[in-house]
Amino acid sequence: MRRTKITTIAAVGVLTLATGCGAADMTKQASPFANAQGAKTVTLSVQSWVGAQSDVAVAQYLLEHKLGYRVDTLQVDEIPAWDALSQGRVDAILEDWGHPDQEKRYVGDKKTIAHGGDLGVTGHIGWYVPTYLAEQHPDITDWKNLNKYASLFRTAESGGKGQLLDGSPSYVTNDKALVENLKLDYQVVFAGSEAAQITQIRQFAKEKKPFLTYWYSPQWLFKKVPMTEVKLPPYKDGCDADPKKITCAYPHTPLQKYLNTDFARSGGKAASFLKKFRWTTEDQNEVSLMIADEKMSPQDAAKKWVDANESKWKPWLS
Repeated sequence: MRRTKITTIAAVGVLTLATGCGAADMTKQASPFANAQGAKTVTLSVQSWVGAQSDVAVAQYLLEHKLGYRVDTLQVDEIPAWDALSQGRVDAILEDWGHPDQEKRYVGDKKTIAHGGDLGVTGHIGWYVPTYLAEQHPDITDWKNLNKYASLFRTAESGGKGQLLDGSPSYVTNDKALVENLKLDYQVVFAGSEAAQITQIRQFAKEKKPFLTYWYSPQWLFKKVPMTEVKLPPYKDGCDADPKKITCAYPHTPLQKYLNTDFARSGGKAASFLKKFRWTTEDQNEVSLMIADEKMSPQDAAKKWVDANESKWKPWLS
């Protein structure tokens, strides 16, 4: 699955955890700590969605407080993050949603990036309606019936069609092709960022209004706004090979970690720790909820989770 095939809460930090989707490309700003020979320093790429930021917050806390490393973070968009990792401007990406072209280029051909193992979290992208709407109209959760309900989703921005709400246009998405190829009477409308999309979803839910949105799991918002997935044509291997012709759903994909190859070989305890870092969807959502909804700082959220879960993280340090 490609995280970049989607458009995926308010800003909760500076570089470390800016939560709007579509982070600024800062790959041209090499971290002073990345690929630092002989120094106990690590640079982690920070993606713009809160789940990935939770990964980094906990990893950073443990690297600094349990292993004595100095940790720098760099906010980078998904594709540029691969370039930065290959060039040693960052040492690790902790949550990748699937970029086969980049993986082939850097892992397979250039061998400048190495697999870091499963994160332990399975990601899925889809189209969702609020559960209260699905309960009123049970057949709305089948894509074949979406045109029947298009009028429910019309907005001032959707040009007389039903609105399919996406987040940031900085991410590649299949949604426009899906709408066209499935002959749906809908218009993809970008909220502009993940934060803006969440604000709109919560406002719709507060007023019990209908909405159709592109969304993904794991995501803490499901705990606040229950949503039901619309069933698109089933995903099959290769059905998304040509983005222009795609007519299938997004797959379920185990999220991956990647390390700069030199760092993977010579990064010592830090590299070993990041390879072993593996937690559950529930763990990630717990930290994400603290950051995005409870407005805790990333450091405080990470500390709270670490203090309560020693049995989970201690094996990562061995």
